[in-house]
Amino acid sequence: MSIRFDFVYWQMTFQFLQANYEIVYLSPDEREFWLQSTRERKAPIVRLVRTDIDWSVSLKNDMQRAMTAVDEWRRRQFRRHLQVVNIYVMMYPPVDDWELYVHRPLTTERVHMKTFVMHINNMYAVLRELNMLFHQSLKVYVPDDSPMLQHELQAFKQHVLSFAERLYENERRIFERGKARFTYVFIALQIVMFFVLEWNGGSTNTLTLIEYGAKFNPLILQGEWWRFFTPIVLHIGFVHLLMNTFALYYLGPLVEKLYGSFRFLAIYLFAGFSGSLASFLFSPSVSAGASGAIFGCFGALLYFGKSHPHLFFRTIGMNVLTVIGINLAFGLVVPNIDNAGHIGGLIGGFLAASIVHLPKERARLGQWLAALFTAVVTAICLYIGFQRPPADQAQLILALSKQYIDEREYGQAEQMLTIINERDEQAYKADFLRAYIRIQQKDYDAAKRYLYAAIEKNDRFHEAFYYLALLYAEEKNYEKAKQAVERALHIHPDDEQYKQLLFEIEQLL
Repeated sequence: MSIRFDFVYWQMTFQFLQANYEIVYLSPDEREFWLQSTRERKAPIVRLVRTDIDWSVSLKNDMQRAMTAVDEWRRRQFRRHLQVVNIYVMMYPPVDDWELYVHRPLTTERVHMKTFVMHINNMYAVLRELNMLFHQSLKVYVPDDSPMLQHELQAFKQHVLSFAERLYENERRIFERGKARFTYVFIALQIVMFFVLEWNGGSTNTLTLIEYGAKFNPLILQGEWWRFFTPIVLHIGFVHLLMNTFALYYLGPLVEKLYGSFRFLAIYLFAGFSGSLASFLFSPSVSAGASGAIFGCFGALLYFGKSHPHLFFRTIGMNVLTVIGINLAFGLVVPNIDNAGHIGGLIGGFLAASIVHLPKERARLGQWLAALFTAVVTAICLYIGFQRPPADQAQLILALSKQYIDEREYGQAEQMLTIINERDEQAYKADFLRAYIRIQQKDYDAAKRYLYAAIEKNDRFHEAFYYLALLYAEEKNYEKAKQAVERALHIHPDDEQYKQLLFEIEQLL
């Protein structure tokens, strides 16, 4: 007779699976299922148990055991609260008073469990209650006894388990819609570019980074728009490269398999651009690195979580949210981390994913609205970035120009100096460096013009007077040389070098 209710148990399981539930636990003897909804995260967990209990105390003990097990599972799943529907399928109820144990739900601070005991006398009444609770239409029947019943039960069990396996496979395929190709291309590119930087001045050398495409606001304002993209493959030091390479190695394949290679390429590049754009807007520093694009991968996973919230939280959700939180907090606490780039990349990845969408899903109005919103926001950010007054970076530009001059890269130094506005309070130093370049090139007339331009902007600039004195002395115009060095000494009377030059000129006179 119990085999007939085994059929009821497996019918119940099958109908929950058909109603978008999935198996999260199956006992070794296949007499206990835990099922959860794949559509609604807040839907109750269903615990379905096939048993025959003689005494109510056994029922009570099993309910207490279930509460403990469910609460442990809740903690592992990072769920704050959990609703449980606990269903016992049995041929006959316990022989003593058992109703008092199921009359009221068992509750703790975090778990609420409502229990039903389905037996031959109340089966349809319990089904009506369950249908009202789940807003479904569960239907079961008790088969007639027959010699083939055991064989039919085994066949039906296999059918139910195969159906559950197909559901699992369909879910798993969502994470394997493509192959990781571009991930490894970007890993190879950033490693190659690291060695290129090292061979040409060092990956921590600011001049080298700028020369090879790091984000540098003044040059972007000069029209070098490609610097929104080139920083994606540049890294500042070995540790920076190592961290981002490992992050991309573990995160990139997941996103690329989820979205497909070309969608991943669009997401990665747009996220990298968005990270650079945010850094351009909010940070004046020279910056480089794949961090913005990598955060864009997190953004793409967040969009997946928006589209498939239950699957997201059952699989990767809490890990993704935890890692994002740790990295953003790390960026706020640790200096010299471009958190604007991280946040920009995260938002860019989410927006790009909302435009390209997941594969094998029909285009929706939301995609077009996301594309329009992204285009408008990007245009506004670019307009603000190019129209607002540039941040005062004259000191950095002068320092970089001096490095170029030290390396005899005079053309690069001249190009860098053109960025400084003539009205900038540091413009006299730019003229002085131009004069120094002309001296090195033996163009003394041009050097004097730049020195006089520097003095015109700052008549307390004693170094310019000193160099004028040197140039006039070189031309044997000792009177003007004497006047110039005297002006330098008047401004800076304690300089021994100036005193020595004046003494030598007076001797020549």
